[in-house]
Amino acid sequence: MPPLDNNQDRAGRLADLRAAMRREGIDAFVVPSSDPHLSEYLPARWKGREWLSGFSGSVGTFIATQEFAGVWTDARYWEQAEAELAGSGVQLMKIPSGASVIWIDWLAATLQPGQTAALDARVLGLATMRQLDLALTTRGIKLRTDTDLLDHVWGQRPELPADPVYEHQSPHSTLSRADKLAATRAEMARLGASYHFISTLDDIAYLFNLRGADVNYNPVFLAHALVGPRDATLYVGGGKLPGEVEARLAEDGVRLAPYADAAQALGALPAGAVLLADPRRITAGMRAAVAPGVKVVEAVNPTTFAKSRKTDDEARHVRATMEQDGAALCEFFAWLEPLLDDPQRPRLTELDIDAHITAARARREGFVCPSFGTIAGFNANGAIMHYRATPHAHAVIEGEGLLLIDSGGQYLGGTTDITRVVPVGTPSADQKRDFTLVLKGTIALSSAVFPRGTKSPMLDALARAPLWAAGMDYGHGTGHGVGYFLNVHEGPQSISPSTPPDPHTAMEPGMITSVEPGLYKPGRYGIRIENLVLNVPFQTTEFGEFLRFETLTLCPIDTRCLDLSIMRPDEVAWLNAYHETVRARLAPHVSGAALAWLQRRTEAV
Repeated sequence: MPPLDNNQDRAGRLADLRAAMRREGIDAFVVPSSDPHLSEYLPARWKGREWLSGFSGSVGTFIATQEFAGVWTDARYWEQAEAELAGSGVQLMKIPSGASVIWIDWLAATLQPGQTAALDARVLGLATMRQLDLALTTRGIKLRTDTDLLDHVWGQRPELPADPVYEHQSPHSTLSRADKLAATRAEMARLGASYHFISTLDDIAYLFNLRGADVNYNPVFLAHALVGPRDATLYVGGGKLPGEVEARLAEDGVRLAPYADAAQALGALPAGAVLLADPRRITAGMRAAVAPGVKVVEAVNPTTFAKSRKTDDEARHVRATMEQDGAALCEFFAWLEPLLDDPQRPRLTELDIDAHITAARARREGFVCPSFGTIAGFNANGAIMHYRATPHAHAVIEGEGLLLIDSGGQYLGGTTDITRVVPVGTPSADQKRDFTLVLKGTIALSSAVFPRGTKSPMLDALARAPLWAAGMDYGHGTGHGVGYFLNVHEGPQSISPSTPPDPHTAMEPGMITSVEPGLYKPGRYGIRIENLVLNVPFQTTEFGEFLRFETLTLCPIDTRCLDLSIMRPDEVAWLNAYHETVRARLAPHVSGAALAWLQRRTEAV
């Protein structure tokens, strides 16, 4: 999708949209950040909110009336949104978290009885649609869900992606497709369902041991799936799967059908069938397509739980992947630090960070692509939680300050996500204090022992406590699940105060989660320290099973930013033990300047 050139472009697009709304009798039109699969990262065809407003963050809801246009987004994107929406006529509407549906309350309060709100039900989650429908109909406001006005005004709307689909094969694929289908059908039977419909792309990729490149950073492909008692149908674009892959799918009872036929298939289910569908992971449009005589059982997709609990073999591959990723980072930092220490260094920008860190990973075994867009933010840009440097807007790294680097890779043997902060020059006393408080939060959560089944949001306060004690906090969750060569953001677990502690958020062995407390001083600097951790057994007592975290990420934490005077002896011991492990695991994979850098940055404090 080409970027907006100026505010005149956006004004013209809004004018066209409002004209279409008048023709259709629509008083408010809603564009969520979503697609028919409720994806986080969207194919270009469904980036309508960005096309209309210019705001490019991954979370946000756009609403236009004849008098108003706004984007609702959370604290991670406020600074970015203010910059990207400036002068556009689109207002930033601040919400407490990405899961908030305050925009529904705004619609219900703003529209008058008899007026009409509209959106495309094919891209809105069923659970959200139910909240919206209740809020509007209670006030006598009409809700229209059968139209996508973007088709009326987006003259060169991108087509569906056509990238090929391939198999995730042994040894990295550790469970067979047949075994995964059998486990899914067993769970269907337990819930009394004869059919199961899946739209979420990572669930489909996991279940069928397939990968693709239809969505940036996530190795997934556009498809829906319908699993029956004895066979399954994969609704996918024609020609995307090689013949030999199609043949192997057929051996496992999986047939292919056109992508556009999925809704029709739901409408053709036999009367008396029982369909399992996840209301958090299916759109309202797909739910509405289900034949009237079909009973629907609502529960979390079985694959959501299955793929979150990595097998011992998958964990072994992830550990090996972390060594490759850590070695790449050693090479990257061995290149970067001499430049930062050179007062006569050539011009270095945030874009150079992205290019070189990706190149270092690309030289490593099993690397496929980045797992998200690299965040390289110097000084004030580091305070923008989801900052992304672009050719048109980026900083030169000069003078003194802090450089925050959040990056990750997709490898055949796992997905990585890591954040480190590098001092440029000599960090100030305030910067050292803030960095150390964030590290204390990382250590506190990483060292936790907790009962199996603990609701993941309950762990969030452990990481915040050191910052809270200093009167500080941060505006994002502390941890998200991470896939196995799948989405870098994966459920069902989430260590966040905005996540309800529902039963499905329980911590179980094999889950991989990020630990990433932070601190952000707008206009000055940002700090975040992020590792990935694995839930592993700790002990079983008369009180039940207890789990702990194994830190998977292997990369030094910069001790030049520490204020040792506010660290306890046990915290210093944790850091020294971590660095000893990092050095031992990575040293066999690096040499020369990278090895020297590793040894220097893992010296005990």
